[in-house]
Formats: sequence, C-alpha cells, structure tokens
Amino acid sequence: MKLQQLRYIWEVAHHDLNVSATAQSLYTSQPGISKQIRLLEDELGVEVFARSGKHLTRVTPAGEAILQAAGEVLRKVDSIKQVAQEYSNEKKGSLSIATTHTQARYALPATIRAFISRYPDVSLHMHQGTPMQICEMAADGTVDFAIATEALELFSDLIMMPCYRWNRCILVPRNHPLVQSEPLTLEAVAEHPIVTYVFGFTGRSKLDEAFVARGLIPKVVFTAADADVIKTYVRLGLGIGIVAGMAYDQSLDTDLVALDASHLFASSVTRIGCRRGTFLRGYMYEFIEDFAPHLTRDVVNEAFACHTKAELEELFSHVELPVY
Repeated sequence: MKLQQLRYIWEVAHHDLNVSATAQSLYTSQPGISKQIRLLEDELGVEVFARSGKHLTRVTPAGEAILQAAGEVLRKVDSIKQVAQEYSNEKKGSLSIATTHTQARYALPATIRAFISRYPDVSLHMHQGTPMQICEMAADGTVDFAIATEALELFSDLIMMPCYRWNRCILVPRNHPLVQSEPLTLEAVAEHPIVTYVFGFTGRSKLDEAFVARGLIPKVVFTAADADVIKTYVRLGLGIGIVAGMAYDQSLDTDLVALDASHLFASSVTRIGCRRGTFLRGYMYEFIEDFAPHLTRDVVNEAFACHTKAELEELFSHVELPVY
C-alpha cells in the first residue's frame, strides 16, 4: 500500500468519481490513477469503487470505510508537513478558510488585510459556501478553518470557538411605513413581504424561531445566500430585507434605512475552528486572535484540550463576547 494510492482514491472520491478531472487536478495521467486504484484494490481484496464498464459509479460500503481511514492518514501526513514547515520557515506556508458571503464581505476584510501585510509569503485561500459545506470542508481537511454560525452542532470532530455575537437589522427604503413604526414589532414586520437569507444561512434559524414563537407566519417572498443580493431586491421593491446588522454599510447603503431588530430576534454567535487534532502553525494562532482577540494561543490550546462539547461550552461560558 502506497501513500500515493490513498491520495488517488481520496481525490477521486472528492471529484465526483471523475478520474479525468482528478488527473488534471493532480497533474498526472488518467490511466496512471486507474492502475494505482486497481493495484490497491487487488492488495486489499475489496473494491473501493463500483464500476460500470470503465466508469466508476459509486463508492462501495467497504470503500466508505477505507476512504474514511485514508482521510485520517492523509491529514496526519499533512500535519507532519506543517510541523516541518513551522520549524524550517515559520513565515511561509498556506492558510485556507471556508466561510459565508456575509463573513467574507463584512467581518473578515480587516483581519485578512492585516494578516497579508504581516505574512506576505503565506498563501491565503478563501472558500465560500453554505454553513453545511463550510463545516464539511473543515471536517474533511479541505480547509484549515471554518467560520460559520449555523450547522456546527452536526460536526463533533470540529473544535469551534465563539468569536462574537451579532443580530439582525431590517432594511427598508427611506419612505417605507416601518420607518415610522415605534416601537418596531414582529407583528408589524410580518405584515410585509420579506427578503432574507436562505434557510441554514447566517442565523436564519433564529429568525424563523422568533416568528414561530409568536404564532406568526412570515411572508418570505425571496431568499438568497448573499446580503448584497438581498439589498438589491429590497431596492427593487420586492419586500423588506432582514439581514445581519454588519451587512448594512452606512456609506454605500444611503438609500436604505436599517431598523434595529435586536429586540425582535435572539442574537447569534459566529465561531471559528477546525478539525480536532489539527496542527496549528504560529501564523494560524495569530489569525484566530486577530479575528477574535479573546482567543489567545493559550485559550485556543485549552479549547483543543476539551474532550466534549460540554467542556468546550464551560470554557467559554464566562466570556463576554464582543457585539458586532
């Protein structure tokens, strides 16, 4: 069994069983990959992939277990490389982050600008996706860090640390009747068509819970993953927008009014984290602390030492998070 063979089956599985696309991404030949997969299957005595003619059709049950183990091996190998790089050149390497549009557009720019200035030789990569996709990328080692609000409880392998607390605002045109609604109530909001996030994005669950608790059925007429898209459709008169408060830009959104909705919806917490057992290089600790100053190296190490989510929650139970 060769490490290269494990890399091939892992990459093929993550390229939708497309051997040609895998070969292109690894700068090698399609026949070479197919041969190495067959050699591995012959050695193991089981098929990793089911086939129809020359085409791979699905991962076999045995293949599922083998791929999970292969992923663990490859992550360990990557950790060994990270350790070596840390001692050979602590200011050179790579850092990959998965997050949502709202975090990438509004919460991260200052942190990323400072990081690139401090570490010009570290290659920084950002992936955007749904909270579920973000957590999956961190869980399988595709990215180093996940920054998200939703779906975190589904991934026990992730150590997710709280960064800041935030709430929503309601965006309306300047002449909208809700501007004069004082105090603003959930009942008044529910009377208007709503443009907001797709379910599972940026604290959307808190919004839905608030309406359900009051026995209200919101008129959600349009959803999007991107706060800027939501603002566009508010401007077109499609409805009122409910977005993260950080998504309102006073200098750019002068035609819209942001109405505070912190009394209408429970606040949400954005977290940063990675897979348990990940080796963190020095610049990775610095990135975390730049983004969330209370997450110092010592605190992060304490978090990684927690064995259960209950321990992790207890560690941060007395931390007063900043409000974004």
